[in-house]
Amino acid sequence: MFEIIFLGTSASAPSVRRNLPALVVKKDEHRFLIDCGEGTQRQILQSGIGFKNLNRILLTHGHLDHILGLAGLISTFMRWESIDELEIIGTRSALDRVYDLVYGVVLRGAEPPMPLHLRVVQPGLIFEAEDFTIQAFSVSHRGAESLGYLFEEKGRRPFLPEKAEELGIPNGPLRRDLVTGQAVTLEDGRTILPEMVLGEFRPGTRLAIVGDVGDPDNLIEIVRGVDALVIEATYLEEEAEMARHFGHMTARRSAELAREAEVRQLILTHVSRRYREKDILAEAQPVFENTVVARDFDVFQIRRASP
Repeated sequence: MFEIIFLGTSASAPSVRRNLPALVVKKDEHRFLIDCGEGTQRQILQSGIGFKNLNRILLTHGHLDHILGLAGLISTFMRWESIDELEIIGTRSALDRVYDLVYGVVLRGAEPPMPLHLRVVQPGLIFEAEDFTIQAFSVSHRGAESLGYLFEEKGRRPFLPEKAEELGIPNGPLRRDLVTGQAVTLEDGRTILPEMVLGEFRPGTRLAIVGDVGDPDNLIEIVRGVDALVIEATYLEEEAEMARHFGHMTARRSAELAREAEVRQLILTHVSRRYREKDILAEAQPVFENTVVARDFDVFQIRRASP
């Protein structure tokens, strides 16, 4: 399971109810901040999640509404000494802008309050834990060098305790070895192979996070079948030409992507102040029924599709 906490869901400028883009993805003890719009540090505090373990920031691109909050966040860290190390991950162009913001405006010759790493990444594997990975993928958005992120639990073959009971395998290390793929020998001399007590392979939960995007054609196969797709809905179809001009999606286009890629759930964000939430849903849901519009501080638990 992955958990998403939306900290900011507005497009370009904040509104009374929506802050600028930012969200947190949680998995076990790991927490990843994706984008950091202005005021994100306050949103983190108001959400109640705090700063603990929030030491990796993934940037979709370097436009100001997605990075300006880094100045305030790092200023907060300077005063509170909240974390031991911070890694900011993104494209070269995004991190060049972050470098100017952090070292030219915030620090101005001072040392960072913690080891600070700006890590340039390319599409491909960027993070691996024991039970999940993060892949970066290219996103097309108005000339900006942009990335999306695919969180994916590693698949597994579930242990079948009823089979173990039938075979007389005692609780403890022998069962643990079988789960990890090792054959074991019982006291009576029988050799038990893992496939004798493991079920069919089950893929893990998959979550795709896309920031701003103008042309989604290359995303269809990347996000195919994900359990949840988070993507923008900056415009409605009545302003489709403006959406194309500024390199953004309409609610309908995002819903069409979700339908074509056969995703399980569509979560729309990056919402313009000019639209009501119900109008966005009225455009998207007839195309892809399982669509919601995220609000600031909404929490979603994303689980693997049932067999």
